[in-house]
Amino acid sequence: MAKKVILGLSGGVDSSVAAIKLLQAGYEVEGMFMRNWDSATNNDILGNPDLNDDVCPQERDYQDAKAVADKLGIKLHRIDFIAEYWDYVFTYFINEYKKGRTPNPDIMCNKYIKFATFLTEAKRLGADYIAMGHYARVKHLEDHSLLLRGVDDNKDQTYFLCMINQEQLRQSLFPIGDMLKKEVRKIASEYDLVTAKKKDSTGICFIGERNFKQFLKNYLPAKPGNMVTSDGKIVAKHDGLMYYTIGQRKGLGIGGSHDFLNEPWFVIGKDLEKNELIIGQGEDNKYLYSNRLYASECNWIYDKPLENKDYTAKFRYRQKDIPVRIKYLANDKIEIIYNDMAKAVTPGQAAVIYDGEICLGGAIINEVYMDLEKRRY
Repeated sequence: MAKKVILGLSGGVDSSVAAIKLLQAGYEVEGMFMRNWDSATNNDILGNPDLNDDVCPQERDYQDAKAVADKLGIKLHRIDFIAEYWDYVFTYFINEYKKGRTPNPDIMCNKYIKFATFLTEAKRLGADYIAMGHYARVKHLEDHSLLLRGVDDNKDQTYFLCMINQEQLRQSLFPIGDMLKKEVRKIASEYDLVTAKKKDSTGICFIGERNFKQFLKNYLPAKPGNMVTSDGKIVAKHDGLMYYTIGQRKGLGIGGSHDFLNEPWFVIGKDLEKNELIIGQGEDNKYLYSNRLYASECNWIYDKPLENKDYTAKFRYRQKDIPVRIKYLANDKIEIIYNDMAKAVTPGQAAVIYDGEICLGGAIINEVYMDLEKRRY
């Protein structure tokens, strides 16, 4: 008897082709469309460019998912996870911004929604496995499973999966993890799917391509303040610390001045107590670089990294792998040392650890240092 798989069918090309691959592999496949955000209630305050359209983006995604399901002859469930998303992802997102950090809600969405709430609902529907259209691979061994990088290095999404656990991974499939994006689109075109040429979604999971500043203003009051150099010279005004991230260049709105060099400005720190955004000039500004960090909320999918062993890490999505070593501290905290230095390592983001092709898991970055000097991030 064929194993039953419930696939997260999002209305995008990746999950559409994941459905095809599962059917080709002989699984009994059903789709589930997740409604994680109440677009009807929030459209007007999100700065949605499609506000005057008759159909909101989330509803169009559902219609595309339904069209794909109908064409492939699979059943599609539509489930609301709005309350769970608010409690476990959106609240986390807002609280991190209140602390002046830059969170990654997509990681928490995978941890709490796609591989937890979704999994529970799928099991209720009789699923043996769940599947997602992520560019990642899973190797199911007799007593454990390993999370492997996707074959398409430019699309690999294991960074966003670093907080799932072994139990969740044991029940998961990633049908397109061994494919390149161009191959995915080719198959979608061959099947004449409505999603074949659909643009990839970008931006934060629930905000999408809406105006980010407008979005945050509705949940966090903006507190304008000074942009200052590392030695305290006022250069300009900022709109609110929450709108800026470490290493940011665009959107600072700083004009030319006879008082400073003719080089681009970057965000190099934040001072929450003074409500000051610290900025500096030059691509290679020393304050953008670090060689160690402290992190917490560790999650190891199976193998716990060893001390004094060489691994690699990513501190943001699509970053080039950085050689690292790990030291364990009290209270489930770790120190990560990277002698090659890294640029714009940002508190709130994840430090994801790899042993070759295997994603071991990760932790949330708290503090960043250059030798003994703490960065003002």
